[in-house]
Amino acid sequence: QVRLVESGGGLVQAGGSLRLSCAASGSISRANNMGWYRQGPGKQRDLVATITITGSTNYADSVKGRFTISKDNAKNTMYLQMDTLKPEDTADYYCNAFFRPNNYWGQGTQVTVSS
Repeated sequence: QVRLVESGGGLVQAGGSLRLSCAASGSISRANNMGWYRQGPGKQRDLVATITITGSTNYADSVKGRFTISKDNAKNTMYLQMDTLKPEDTADYYCNAFFRPNNYWGQGTQVTVSS
């Protein structure tokens, strides 16, 4: 069992930046895949960015060039650097980790971007 805890959310003005962190209770160097997802009010949960065990990254088109996903295996922590934030980025952000065959989720952290 792996526990994931997100932090770093908050209220920011449009154009600002936030960095989300996802601290894992287990060794993330063994995670096949990790990622960030978000769920806006009344919307489904969507993929934001993923990072593989080898460090390959993938981004949703809506955040490409503005968000950067990374991880520090030594700290068992994954990050999401969010720059040039827009009001449409407002959502609850969730950390995900896939340790085959198990899939884990954090409890979420809220991000609100004011216009």
